[in-house]
Amino acid sequence: MTTTTTQDFSVRTTTYSEDLEGWGALRIVPLIPAEDIDLIFEWVTQPRAKFWGMTENTREEVQGIYEFLDSLDTHHAFLAILDGEPLALFQTYEPLHDPVGEAYPAREADIGMHLLLAPATRPIPHFTPKLGTALIKYMFSLPGKDRIVVEPDSRNAKALRRLEATCFELGPIIQLAEKEAQLGFLTRSGFDEIQDQQAL
Repeated sequence: MTTTTTQDFSVRTTTYSEDLEGWGALRIVPLIPAEDIDLIFEWVTQPRAKFWGMTENTREEVQGIYEFLDSLDTHHAFLAILDGEPLALFQTYEPLHDPVGEAYPAREADIGMHLLLAPATRPIPHFTPKLGTALIKYMFSLPGKDRIVVEPDSRNAKALRRLEATCFELGPIIQLAEKEAQLGFLTRSGFDEIQDQQAL
């Protein structure tokens, strides 16, 4: 699930890195809207990304959205890079400073996330769960964060299956301005327990 690009991401600051045995070196790097717009515009406007909500946006609109996010201290966008190739758009946010935080009892220790996988150009079997685990490790490495919150479109069956496979606990369905969303939660203690069980 990678895409072709001529960009050199090796010079970009690494936010998080992990050697994924059997898959390669994973790096999480900050998204730079002006430099990455061609890449992400291709991803977010494909029909497969309909639940991302940008399929009808222009290139300028997409860049403007990510430049706005880049100006915030509470919302962050990243690219997941595997051995130099971008394979996902990854976003984090503070639910207390986002509309989703008005729909459930949000806490300071919560961190929200969005994930969009790149269009597949070559198969990487069983990679998505491995990527998800690495991103969870990154989020729980952030100071003071002990619960991950997700809110995919309630019609996005593929996303819901991924959440359950990653042991997220599904919460209530909530109504946001742009969608009916399924809340999901994963606590640090719950994740640690899963990791301990898998290590046995």
